[in-house]
Amino acid sequence: MAPADDQDINLLVQDVVGASRIPPKARLADIKPTVARLASLAYERGLLPDALAQLVDLIAAPSLLDQASLNALVRNLYPRDKVSRNVVMRVVAALGHGALKPSLNMQAGLLRWLNMVFHVLEDRIVLARAYPVLFNLLDTAAIRPQLTQLLALVTRRRHVRPFRIQALLALSRQTGNDPWLVGLLRVFKDYYPEIIVGEAVRGKASAFKHPDIQWRARLDEIQDTHLRDAEQRSSSGPRQGFRVNRPVNRSLRHRLVPTVQTSQATEDSVTLEEIDNVTSLVQNLERLELPNQLVAVLADPLLQKLLVLRPAAESHQRVANWLGSVLRDFLDGDVDEETLWEVLEVTRDYVIQTKTFPPALLEFFARFLQLWSGSRRRDLVLDVLGRAPLHDFQELYQHIFGPLETAMLDDSPASPLALLDLYTRLLHHWTTALQSADAVPPHASQVVAQLVRHVSRLALGVLQAAPGVATESAILSFYEQTVRLVADDVLRQYIRIELPPSALVYTLLFSPSLATVSRLCHVLACYKRGFEVAMSTKARHDGSARIDALSYDRAYVNRYNGFIMDMCNCFWRTRAFSDTDTNARGCMVPRATVSALEAYVASVDRATSLASLLSLSHAPVLCLQSIRRVREMEDAAMRGDRPALRARHAGPVTQSSLAKLAAAGGIRLSWQEYRIDVLRSLSDKGLPGVTELLKNTMTVLKNSMEGKASTQGGSSQAQASQ
Repeated sequence: MAPADDQDINLLVQDVVGASRIPPKARLADIKPTVARLASLAYERGLLPDALAQLVDLIAAPSLLDQASLNALVRNLYPRDKVSRNVVMRVVAALGHGALKPSLNMQAGLLRWLNMVFHVLEDRIVLARAYPVLFNLLDTAAIRPQLTQLLALVTRRRHVRPFRIQALLALSRQTGNDPWLVGLLRVFKDYYPEIIVGEAVRGKASAFKHPDIQWRARLDEIQDTHLRDAEQRSSSGPRQGFRVNRPVNRSLRHRLVPTVQTSQATEDSVTLEEIDNVTSLVQNLERLELPNQLVAVLADPLLQKLLVLRPAAESHQRVANWLGSVLRDFLDGDVDEETLWEVLEVTRDYVIQTKTFPPALLEFFARFLQLWSGSRRRDLVLDVLGRAPLHDFQELYQHIFGPLETAMLDDSPASPLALLDLYTRLLHHWTTALQSADAVPPHASQVVAQLVRHVSRLALGVLQAAPGVATESAILSFYEQTVRLVADDVLRQYIRIELPPSALVYTLLFSPSLATVSRLCHVLACYKRGFEVAMSTKARHDGSARIDALSYDRAYVNRYNGFIMDMCNCFWRTRAFSDTDTNARGCMVPRATVSALEAYVASVDRATSLASLLSLSHAPVLCLQSIRRVREMEDAAMRGDRPALRARHAGPVTQSSLAKLAAAGGIRLSWQEYRIDVLRSLSDKGLPGVTELLKNTMTVLKNSMEGKASTQGGSSQAQASQ
């Protein structure tokens, strides 16, 4: 909100407050247009705390404003931010009888306003502390409807005392079972059903609904706009997750899923309805009673936290039974499709928050995916399936993911990318589950291997059908999740490394994107550490079950060694496409093609060789970064009082060109120093993959970069231990 807009509201508030102290006949101008303008701006923009406090002070005391103007103001008290405790106390202080109190009509309006802004109060404890004052005003009939509703929102177990129950019963009899009092009695009965007998609450009772749903919707719009403008996302009420969810406008999902209600409680226990912050949750965790219907966990974040902190198989089974019943009703045609999506929405929240996946969901999707169009609510379906349990992947694919791919795959390039993202999330979920498990299941390695192999085949097809950086990024995101398994000190002792297909590795290696090449190199560099751990474990031969899981034959390790040898030959050793070194595969380029390329390069420039065209200086994805680093070093050499360089390198850099540059009066830089500087520059720019791969596979380079050895280098030790 612009400061000028707020200034307009502040000036109007000052005009109205000033006019409230002057008799109507003594005013120089009619105040009603000013009130109308203020009410309109408050509706459009909301009121900041200072303006809101001034208007509440005005309404909460006798004034010389006419009743219509006061009503217009109280109807448009839209707070743009949280309502402070001082404002709440000002409203409480205005209640009751006396010459310094506002009219009962204004008191009712202020109480109605408190009910409507209850979810945005800065501190609700202030109302809990004022509970005795509010309760003692119940004999005032003019404000009783609004007051009982506010008390219903505030009431917790500690407020329900025998003397209040007796007073409420007596007042209810005196007023002929006033529906508002009967409604409050029913709230009391939820806490002490054994004390308040059924006859006392059998009469007609008021349902405490929100006074004005449209007013609430407008308030939410104003507050959301203010939060976006301020670039801050502070949640209130149930979204904080430490209060019971009490939806005001109950949508289909909230009508289907019951709210939290606890009736079977004792004096020594605490109900979820009494929890209003994280401190009270922690302090009463062991004493909390579960609500009547545990299925409320699907839509209540506080109950979800309780089941996570106090897990119970029986509780989750009750939820699974209810969920399975609803899903079966849909498959049998007894529930409409909109209801299904509402159920899946709350189920997604439950699965994500509690890390629990009811078996009924797998049974449902096995049938539902045969009927699904593949596009309707795709994100919702993928979000739920991305949390599927660690289970035999072949079986999951046969019943779930196979039909899912059949339904989703079409001519759209977004569909295969969505599948890759699904499998990435699934592997992330499985990795998290394995990391938090007490013991790694014996079938974990096989299940993960099945998933990785399937995604590898899918990735090859997707990369051929829709080549591009977006596809490459989606593929690498999946393999970066496999790195988490290798990097974990425990899991890498149990989970085998599944190498990407050779065709996929070399296709990504020759990508026009430096980010793709860097990420690929990072993944392969991380695999090296996993192989080393596996080989050392195997060498110990301690007879543990891990030996079988981590057993790699020589051909498999050599295939990995071939990847890193080829990359070292390309980037460092200026021997691109060579297959003469141990394990080198020449990037799988046929020898006839290599010969043809060599002849072509020689015909274009006899001073250049094919073997050097993928080095740090010449590779299409690296040449710009390399020459930029030389430019930076040259600029640094000319700063201050240093003599100006007589020559600058034109690029690309070679070992002989650096010698000629120094002789011509340029910077003095050795071939080794230049390449190390380029690698460090790549890491500094957030592209560390190439550097990591070369350092982890060439001991001489690692020592040079860490200052442990001479700058002589170039010999490669690219193989993983065997």
